[in-house]
Amino acid sequence: MAYKIIADECINCGACVAECPVDAITEGDGYHVINAELCIECGNCAEVCPVGAPVKE
Repeated sequence: MAYKIIADECINCGACVAECPVDAITEGDGYHVINAELCIECGNCAEVCPVGAPVKE
């Protein structure tokens, strides 16, 4: 199961973007979005997120 970002939790800081080795994270409308088809479930995004917005689906 891929990671997803809980929109209500995301503060749009972008910390996760730089840590994604497959560029699966993009900026959405006020929050970031993870493309589930590209996500390799490494967990880097969850490790660097200051508010815990990325979670495993």
